Amino acid sequence: MQHTLEAQITKKLHPTTFFMTIDLLIKNCHLVPDPAKNESIPHGFIAIKDERIVQTGPMDQCPEPDKGTVIDGQGHLAMSGLVNGHCHAPMTLFRGMADDLVLSSWLNEHIFPAEAKHVSPEMAYWCSKLAAAEMLLSGTTTVADAYFFEEEVSQAFLETGIRAMPAQAIIDFPAPGVPDPAKALHVAEAFIDSWTGKTPLITPALFAHSPYTCCTETLVHAKKLARQKKVPFFMHLAETADEIQHIHQEQGATPVQHLEAIGVLDTHTVCVHAVWVNAKDIDILDTHGCSVISCPQSNLKLASGIAPVPLMLKKGMRVGLGTDGCASNNTLDMFREMDICAKIQKLPALDPVGTPAENILHAATIGGAQALGMADDIGALIPGNIADIILLDIQNPQLQPFYTANTLVYSGSASTVRSVIVHGQLVVHNRELLTFDLNETKKHVRTLAEQIK
Repeated sequence: MQHTLEAQITKKLHPTTFFMTIDLLIKNCHLVPDPAKNESIPHGFIAIKDERIVQTGPMDQCPEPDKGTVIDGQGHLAMSGLVNGHCHAPMTLFRGMADDLVLSSWLNEHIFPAEAKHVSPEMAYWCSKLAAAEMLLSGTTTVADAYFFEEEVSQAFLETGIRAMPAQAIIDFPAPGVPDPAKALHVAEAFIDSWTGKTPLITPALFAHSPYTCCTETLVHAKKLARQKKVPFFMHLAETADEIQHIHQEQGATPVQHLEAIGVLDTHTVCVHAVWVNAKDIDILDTHGCSVISCPQSNLKLASGIAPVPLMLKKGMRVGLGTDGCASNNTLDMFREMDICAKIQKLPALDPVGTPAENILHAATIGGAQALGMADDIGALIPGNIADIILLDIQNPQLQPFYTANTLVYSGSASTVRSVIVHGQLVVHNRELLTFDLNETKKHVRTLAEQIK
């Protein structure tokens, strides 16, 4: 039996009477069908037809198709791909440009000026390709993005093979690609129309930046558009103490209470950060069925605070994890996100068992899919679901011995990701991207970076 993944892809197996045509078969893997359950199949298989999983189980039930691609997963764990619930992909250009600053200074004195000067369609395209490379190589198969020039972002994502929910940004001042804020909704609508139904890999959405950069009228009209187009509605919410004070001075309420009062909270509202929320706020978000995406690394780096994720999970809310952008993280590695999230949640209550690893693994996979409204198709490796799969080298010393998949939260890393399948297609093999030229992408991003220096 082969023990290395590099030589384990073949195009032909012995003929069989198995009735179902299989396009891709992963065999001999340690299979985790559902991250929500602490169960696995030590010697299992996954059969894929087109983009869907058609069969899984132990190896004694494994079919032998007479055609299709076969991956021998000996020594590897197969699990659902990670879901990055919040990202600003083009901001890879600003990685390391403005570190160690408070959010207000970071945004107003560094990021907003840099965006005004350097964000362009070319920048959005190439820097999103770089972001997709980083995510795919670290096991992320789905990303929810929020930025400007999302047409170019979407095209970049499509070419790399990553699954994406790009959201065109709306904000109340001149922005890249939208110099007149009054036209922001028209730009967003055109973006949504151009990508709706175009490809199963891209699901367009809308992103209203925050309650402190969008006035009440903007928020109401943006949500109205999202409802008309039946797309998710994303927003930065209750990220900092300054935001709480600012909204309270203007509205006499917390940001969450303000959004409830103007009618923009519902099951299709995705609240990013939700750090400074009190018990009443959490009740409101829960009552309206809102999702929350926590971005612990970014919140820690900007000293914004720690989101009360355990309270949200206890309510049964849909909670996912996100990296935020490279300018405030500074990576797009969801393994790092899981590790830090699990650990910091233990501190406020000094409770080492309050947020177990299985809850965090759930948030990074099927929980993220639920938060984005995609759980009917992705997040678990079960028949009928779309085949978004990652193979991890569990023979790696840092994962030995391997008892359960929860080990990945504290011991996993991007370096253990060997192969990645998105929508039934192999996009990474033996840590090599198969869908585009990474060197070309890095060359273009370096050229763009030279203009900043």
